[in-house]
Amino acid sequence: MKNRMKIIVAITGASGVIYGLELAKKLKNHELFIIVTENAKKVMEHETNNYKEELEKLKELGKFFESDDIEAPIASGSFGVDAMVVCPCSMKTLAAIANGFSDNLVARCSDVMIKEKRRLILVPRETPLSPIHLENMLKLSKIGISIIPACPAFYNKPKTVNDMVNFVIGKILDILKIDNNLYNRWN
Repeated sequence: MKNRMKIIVAITGASGVIYGLELAKKLKNHELFIIVTENAKKVMEHETNNYKEELEKLKELGKFFESDDIEAPIASGSFGVDAMVVCPCSMKTLAAIANGFSDNLVARCSDVMIKEKRRLILVPRETPLSPIHLENMLKLSKIGISIIPACPAFYNKPKTVNDMVNFVIGKILDILKIDNNLYNRWN
């Protein structure tokens, strides 16, 4: 495994909060800074059995920040995180990042990652995609942002939802250069 990294995990208001929750758990050996937007909390309430319990588990994994805490240390380039993953990434957040509209901590930290030329990974979870969504993704991809849509593969013959979630998380960890065996690789 790569040396201990400082990683921001941001969970936004797109369906698929399980991806962000599971990603944070898989990154527990790293120094985590976690942001959960208000819309993510609303989605979490619908998609988990006990969202308050899930939030408490996240708070145990790293330093937790509210999305309106624009004065958080992670909002500064001088703080020096290694990478940031927005998982899942709502189209609202993706649009804000693509257009430099830093109206909350997630967008501000993403802006910092871009200006400091650090690893930023966005995990959009939306379907179908509009031309605006695609243009925003292309714009970010052209400047080196990794876009990993939450699209599980089936060549590894997943048997559970967790297998499909782990495939996407494994791809994220691959981009972070963190060894993992979360999915069966193509042979």
